[in-house]
Order: sequence, then structure tokens, then C-alpha cells
Amino acid sequence: MPLQDYMRLVSVDDHAIEPADVWTSRLPAKYAEAGPHVEERDFEQGVQLGRNAHGLHQVWMYEGEMFADIGLNAVAGKDPSEWDTEPARYEDMRPGCYDPVERVKDLDIDGVQAQLCFPSFPRFAGTRFLPAKDKDLALLCVQAWNDWMLDEWCGAAPDRFIPFAILPLWDAALAATEATRVIGKGAKAIGFPENTSPLGLPSFHTDHWDPVFAVVEEAGVPLCMHFGTSGVKPTVAPDAPTPVVISLMGSNSAAALSDLLFSPVFHNFPRLKVSLAEGGIGWIPYQLERIDYVWERHRYYSGIRTDVRPSDLFRRNVWGCFIDDVHGLRSRHEIGVDRITWESDYPHSDSAWPHSRKRAAEVLADVPDEEAHRSVELNACEMFNWRPWSE
Repeated sequence: MPLQDYMRLVSVDDHAIEPADVWTSRLPAKYAEAGPHVEERDFEQGVQLGRNAHGLHQVWMYEGEMFADIGLNAVAGKDPSEWDTEPARYEDMRPGCYDPVERVKDLDIDGVQAQLCFPSFPRFAGTRFLPAKDKDLALLCVQAWNDWMLDEWCGAAPDRFIPFAILPLWDAALAATEATRVIGKGAKAIGFPENTSPLGLPSFHTDHWDPVFAVVEEAGVPLCMHFGTSGVKPTVAPDAPTPVVISLMGSNSAAALSDLLFSPVFHNFPRLKVSLAEGGIGWIPYQLERIDYVWERHRYYSGIRTDVRPSDLFRRNVWGCFIDDVHGLRSRHEIGVDRITWESDYPHSDSAWPHSRKRAAEVLADVPDEEAHRSVELNACEMFNWRPWSE
């Protein structure tokens, strides 16, 4: 019985659907039209987004462009036979998707103590604002989201939500300044792309991001790299159905890990922490074995560091997480018991809500109590340096 009553479930990957007023209530009045806001649209206006029982769609507008939320982002409480990729209206979602007070009620139903919530409209690492025409507005949008998350969402239940923030990624110095600001406000985690190159930004193999890495390393705040934050999906047949891509998304995390371990990042910032969100853990033993194998044979001519084995960097600097990864848990000693965290992914389609604790108990059935406790609670709390409840 690995999940004893004293073991609290702490999820390192969940998602908040932003209420419609996140930006309209925080941006200067002059940005009322250009800033993110929700509008109602119908088919007569030329919007072809699929069927909707209401006839009208609620869509986000930003700098004159329309962005439709995808229905798979808010399916908690719905039967899989009802899921769809069409835009979802707020009234079609559980209130816990966008209301922190209601989210706490859903956490209680699910048997989950605490969670970290990634953005939705801004994308998981805030990359929505990266190509903005008006960078002054974009910075205000990033700051508004951070203030909403830290003050309002996390403020509603400080012992249930891990304080999280995003950065203005188009300027490394500006990003470092915002990182300093949000850490001062209590942020315990910061979102960052799994690969910056596809976004048109310098890679991990440069010193471009050193100002950001220096700030978060000094503060002991991990960079949370959710799969898909590079904006790149696994390459599949153009006519492949959606499940093909979904089943392969963990390969993004595998690519990110290889990129980081062969880069100078962890050599130059030995205390930097990285959390690979939603990528699973079953692939990690093979990936580390392969990376070490390549490192042994190619390290001398290729310009990579030769003094520290990549797998040792992983076990010092990186954490993975699982939802339903039975195979990964069987390989936990190869991964490192202290490198494994748990996630619930509410309200997305991978979530087991409202049965997360029940499912976690099932997949941890053969794991000793001490190791199970580390996987579902202690590792995450140590990574974030955050555990607001007493023993």
C-alpha cells in the first residue's frame, strides 16, 4: 500500500484556463483592442471553427488576430466519447478549469494536495507573445499574466498552487529582469521552451541565455520545460490522425534532454534545475545510455565537454515526471528515484481526474513506501523548494 495517508500528491504539470478578464482588467485602457480579450463570433462573420451547440464561439483576440482555444485543453469531467478539438465556451468547461477556488474543490475530489499550473492562452512558456508587433504591449501582457497567476490564482490558496511565471523571451536581459521580479514576488518555478531554436532564438549552445540561467540558478528556481514549447511537433504523415502526434510528444522531451546534456548549460551553471514536464519517464534509461555511448565516442573532436558524463549531469540537474508510466516506474533505479516527479495534467486529456490518487496508487503498487513518497511529493517539493504544510 504505497500511498499512505501522509503522502500528499504534488503535481508538477497542470494547466489554468485564463478567465476573460486577465488582461482587460490589468492593461492600460489604450490597449483595450490590441490586448488579449475574448469575443463572440459566429459563422456569418466567416469564422469556420466547427460546430458548436451555442452557435457562437468564444475566441481570444490579440493584436487583431483570432486564436481559438482547443476543446482538448478543458475536458476534465467529460467522457472521452464527448471530447473534440473544437473551441470550448467557458460554460462548457468545469469551473475548476478557470476559477482557482473551484480548482481547489476539484483537487480535493481528486485527492491531490498541490499543483503547478502552466498557461493556456499565452502557451505553456509564454511564447504567444514572442512574435508580437508591439513589444511594449507584449511585456505588459507577460507581466499581467504573472501578476494574475501569483497574486490571484496562487493567492486564492497559497498551500495548493505552486507559484509559477513566464518570461519575455524576445530579450534575454529583459527576461532576466522579469525573472528577478517574479522571484521577488514568490515564484518557485519559471516556464522556458524545451528548444529555443525553432522559435528563432539562440540555442542552449550559446551564452545568450546566461543572464536568465544566472538568476534562476542563484534563486534555486527550476526552469519548467513542457513538451511542445518549442512550437515543433514530431514529424508524422501529413494525413495522420491527432492521436499519432499525441503518442509521440514525449520525444520532444527526449530531444530537449539530449540538447541540454551536450550543451555547456549545466557545466556553466552546475546548480541550475530543469523539470521536463509531461514527457514521461519510460524513455529516460535508454536515452541516457545512448547519450553516454555517443559521448564516449564523439566527445573529443566535436567540441563538447569531456570532463563530466552526461548521465551524471542528468542526475544532478534534471527531473522527469509521470502520469501513468508503469514501465518508467519499473526502471526508477536506473533513472534515479530522486529524479522522478508526478503530474495530474488537469484539465487536459491525459489527466485521470477525478481518479488521480486511485490511479497513482495502482501504478505505485509495487514501489516501497519511501520511494513512492519521494515520487509523488518529496522530490517535487525539494525541486521547487516549496512545502508550505507541516509534517
